[in-house]
Amino acid sequence: MRKILAVTVALMMFAGCAFADGMPGGTKLVFTTGGAQGTYYGFGGVLAGKVGEKTSTTITAITSGGSKANIEAMDDGDAQLGFVQSDVGAYAYKGTRLFDDKITNFSTVANLYMEQVQIVTLDPSIKTVADLKGKNVSVGAAGSGVYFNAVDVLEAYGLDIDKDIKPTYQSFGDSVEALQDGKIDAAFIVAGAPTTAVTSLAATKKVYLVGFDDEHVLALIAKSPYYSMNVIKKDVYGTDEDTVTVAVGAVVIARDDVSEADVYNFLCGVFDNKEEITKAHAKGAELDMKFAASYTAVPYHPGAVKYFGEHDMKVAGK
Repeated sequence: MRKILAVTVALMMFAGCAFADGMPGGTKLVFTTGGAQGTYYGFGGVLAGKVGEKTSTTITAITSGGSKANIEAMDDGDAQLGFVQSDVGAYAYKGTRLFDDKITNFSTVANLYMEQVQIVTLDPSIKTVADLKGKNVSVGAAGSGVYFNAVDVLEAYGLDIDKDIKPTYQSFGDSVEALQDGKIDAAFIVAGAPTTAVTSLAATKKVYLVGFDDEHVLALIAKSPYYSMNVIKKDVYGTDEDTVTVAVGAVVIARDDVSEADVYNFLCGVFDNKEEITKAHAKGAELDMKFAASYTAVPYHPGAVKYFGEHDMKVAGK
């Protein structure tokens, strides 16, 4: 009997959490995501619901201004969990670009999926990044992570964001409306594809995605290693062909004072229920434990160290 029990426990630890329903003692957490038409909010709500259903931790996912706003909300104590682009997390921890000072009172929970740099247009003559010269282009909200993605991409093609294009600063939803109304020629949208705002646009208009060539992708990655090459398949938005682009990671972070139990439960709730999550949101299919443990710019929370350690994965903690 003891041998059977030991084998059962071992199998539970290998397949998922060491605790059948996560760790006891979970609390209520606020999870800041992104705009209502972005992937963060839609997927974040699914994750929050599943964690609350399966563990002792209750999570409320709310809309927000995105990566920078999420870090600031946690720094102010208004949220305990948040989504951030992998590059923005690094900027905060180092005190560069978007951040005047270092913010280090947060830790990594998991790297969940890739966020593609999507340059969306309704103009078929805009085929490459170079074709954006002189055009009206939405580059994300002022000071956002999307803005700096746009800066990086444009610079890789020898374009200056202030001199060579006519930038506007808009959210995903506002960008789509501006495209529909002919007020802008293209928009940078950095989110996991399919993105709600772009899917809505593609339902009524013929959408085109601006592709990258290998030479410029490699040059961009060499300068900014936060990026990786990525492909958006043609069936995602009904484009004529697959689109080569770059992507950053979508990382969940937590305040350092969030309990070990809550972070452990978040990971249990997500990775022990991948099949159910995938039925509710397409991004669930991209959940991968090895990728989740791959972020190196910000140390992992003790609850994440414990969870990944049970699955024979080492991550750097504080």
